[in-house]
Amino acid sequence: MLATLTQNASPISQPIKATHILVVLPKLEGVSDKYLDKFDFMGKNALQSLLSRRRMRLREMDDTPAVANLDSGALCAWVMVDSGKSLFGQQTSVRKGLQLLLEENPIEMHLAIYGNPDEKRAFAELAVYAAWINGCVLPSRKTSRKKPGRKPLARIVLHGYKDADNFALTQAKAEGNLLTRELTVLPPNELTPGLYRRHIKKLAADEGWKYQEFDVKALRKMGAGAFVAVAQGSDPEDAAIVHLQRRIKRAHKTVALVGKGICFDTGGHNLKPPRYMHGMHEDMNGSAVALGILLAATRVNLPVNIDCWLAIAQNHISPRAYKQNDVITALDGTTIEIIHTDAEGRMVLADTLSLAGRHKPDVMIDFATLTGSMHVALGSRYSGIFSNREELAQKALAAGKASGERTWAFPMDADYDAELESKIADIKQCTLEGEADHIIAARFLSRFVGDVSWLHMDLSASSNKDGLGAVGSDVTGFGVAWGIEMLSRVARISE
Repeated sequence: MLATLTQNASPISQPIKATHILVVLPKLEGVSDKYLDKFDFMGKNALQSLLSRRRMRLREMDDTPAVANLDSGALCAWVMVDSGKSLFGQQTSVRKGLQLLLEENPIEMHLAIYGNPDEKRAFAELAVYAAWINGCVLPSRKTSRKKPGRKPLARIVLHGYKDADNFALTQAKAEGNLLTRELTVLPPNELTPGLYRRHIKKLAADEGWKYQEFDVKALRKMGAGAFVAVAQGSDPEDAAIVHLQRRIKRAHKTVALVGKGICFDTGGHNLKPPRYMHGMHEDMNGSAVALGILLAATRVNLPVNIDCWLAIAQNHISPRAYKQNDVITALDGTTIEIIHTDAEGRMVLADTLSLAGRHKPDVMIDFATLTGSMHVALGSRYSGIFSNREELAQKALAAGKASGERTWAFPMDADYDAELESKIADIKQCTLEGEADHIIAARFLSRFVGDVSWLHMDLSASSNKDGLGAVGSDVTGFGVAWGIEMLSRVARISE
């Protein structure tokens, strides 16, 4: 649950009953120590003393926030935000300042915003968003009394800016991001496919979404052999494709969100070594991102119809598990030669994309922690995208800049299909060499989307040590803020 927000248009007063204060200041062109004479802000004297003691120039605060105790005993952090920087850079600056305060486990956080009206509006949104998503506590099973877990931030008090309507979208994105991270960090024994399906069904009832699921028995009967090939290795067979539907009046566009929901990935018969199997409970992150976007879009009443398709399964090793050299038939009739059982994500997505495409959405976007080669290509600070429409790819890149969740577009030219040619089936699942596997995987998936405008996001930024942008946890929830920005752009096309 997010902290409650109170807004106060007046600047923060001194003295004030506050224990933790974040002061957000604008960076002026050619900033110098005379900058301190231009503003009367909270803790100004304490900041001057701190800078003097550290022999630190004010301009050094551009990347390094400062923190000190005030005479009142409150802990105050100052951060200087450069409006000329990218939104990602601004988010990072605010988050770093906030983290200095959250280390003390406060119950209440005061945010003091300074600058011209435009700066105040932007800085207030940055600070409130960062306080909401970092003030929450992700699920933890620690029981140590010596080091008890952090308690969630209960209250946020915003000083220097007030707008009753400005934070509805910010709150929706924060709630969506939190849902994504909460699901992603759950241990695999607490989020089996069966438990996950029950959780989603309850969420659908609470939010008013239409819920439908296709279990393994139904999918087998439908001929969804690609999904079933992966699901059949588990006992019990609790996998399913879940379909959530949100319809609203006066919406002219329908978007299908497709998410990979592998609750745990052993690699199957091509068993992962321990180093690479550790953390594979997070392989369902794509489905959690799709759910987070759906939740945020619902909360802010975004004028877009949404079909959310979640491919929920596990990739286990068993006598029934699929194996190398099997040939299976996908839902659309395509025959697939199995090359590597650890390429299960593209298998479950193939049938899920086919099923989603039958509903003829205007745009289809899938999210998946799909390939290790995307991590090699980009690291964990960007996520890679592919699209069968250049215009859609450009919108996705613009949405990345506007949301602070950065994306990079990769090629997927048809001549890459040579790597997927099979002597005994319509297509190979992958190659054993692994070269450009993120591109090969995208080409494989493109076979199952038909003529629908489609975009694939390989979530290499789903986890980044010490956080990313506005988010301070290793699990980032990357894709939710991007997704809301992207859906907003799709909605504007129809206006």
